[in-house]
Amino acid sequence: MAIGRSKVVIVGIGSVGAATAFNLVMGQVCDDLVLIDLNEEKAWAEATDLQHSLGYSGSKMHVQAGTYGECKDADVVVIAAALPYIKGQTRLDMLGKAAGIMNGVVPAIMESGFNGSIVVITNPVDVISWYVQKLSGLPESKVIGTGTALDSARLRYHLADVMHVDPQSVYALCMGEHGDSQMIPWSQVTVGGKKFLEILQDNQDRLKEFDIDKVKENTAKIAYRIVNAKGATTFGIASITVQIVNAILRDENKVIPVSAMLHGEYGQQGIYAGVPAVINSQGVKELVEYHLTDSELEELGRSFEVIREAQSSL
Repeated sequence: MAIGRSKVVIVGIGSVGAATAFNLVMGQVCDDLVLIDLNEEKAWAEATDLQHSLGYSGSKMHVQAGTYGECKDADVVVIAAALPYIKGQTRLDMLGKAAGIMNGVVPAIMESGFNGSIVVITNPVDVISWYVQKLSGLPESKVIGTGTALDSARLRYHLADVMHVDPQSVYALCMGEHGDSQMIPWSQVTVGGKKFLEILQDNQDRLKEFDIDKVKENTAKIAYRIVNAKGATTFGIASITVQIVNAILRDENKVIPVSAMLHGEYGQQGIYAGVPAVINSQGVKELVEYHLTDSELEELGRSFEVIREAQSSL
């Protein structure tokens, strides 16, 4: 009996796609990795460079450039295809051109006979994830956007720095749009298992400079500063993407705030948005629905409406 090999395909080998490929290779997450790009020579160069990086590792992982036909037996396809960021744009400003790219990419993936899971990075990721699901015809559970996972990682890092603790001791997340309207459900944030709002109350002198509203704004907009300085956010989103791919390939049942289809959760349905979800070999196994405060639900609802309005334009 043949031994099965796990296979991941990345479509779009720009800065983000290449960084994602590097993380997959360094973590030896899959057995076979295929890179696809309009610039075939670029895809070949990145694949060959990555293969060389395994020269002394003893890894049997295989990396190559390929065509959409390679998607046929892939477990996961990562879509990182996008046009370069233009200074001053918001993520939503990218929607029209991003949708146009998906019109070419997604049918080509599906024509191969692909039946795995798709992980979408392309911004605006919530609306584009919805659009990819509609174009592909795959079950909603099989199309996952990176959502607010990176925003949540940024928030955890910041709170850990403020509290002088390891980030793994912090549970915090952002929800809603992966964009300017995202929100932080502070009622759910804990440090060492203790509610962060209680920590603020119990440490008013120590944390008197802490500004909840400023944290939300900085978390939502720090990406623009990074992009303006280096052209794209790469390492953070690549790491997050690999965690999602890992959860699928290894059936981890891991809770990650991703872009997923809502079916009545938080009073919404028919849109993709950043919410905590259990990710395993089937894609999105289920969504985690928190008991938010009335003000948090109202703020989250406003973010959902931003997504819905953008989605309606398609």
